[in-house]
Amino acid sequence: MVEHEALIKALKTVNDPELNVNVFDLGLVYSVRTDGDAVNVEMTLTSPACPMGPEILRNTIAALEKVEGVAKVDVRLVMSPPWTPDRMTEDARDELGMY
Repeated sequence: MVEHEALIKALKTVNDPELNVNVFDLGLVYSVRTDGDAVNVEMTLTSPACPMGPEILRNTIAALEKVEGVAKVDVRLVMSPPWTPDRMTEDARDELGMY
């Protein structure tokens, strides 16, 4: 059984290279589900034309594959609903100086 908290911790190691804030606190991760040893993630990017998108997706998969018990990771990129800064955690707002 894969622990949900371990998956969130792994996602918090993946930074958006342009903003230098992790994808979870940015609110880019819409859902994280497990099915046995498989992890399914729905996430978005700050914009559809984000030049760092492929790198962010690769890093997300790599981070989740390191979690104990994970055998398969499927990350589905979605653009609906679109990302807005309202999705960010207070930690992300603090890091970016958005009070």
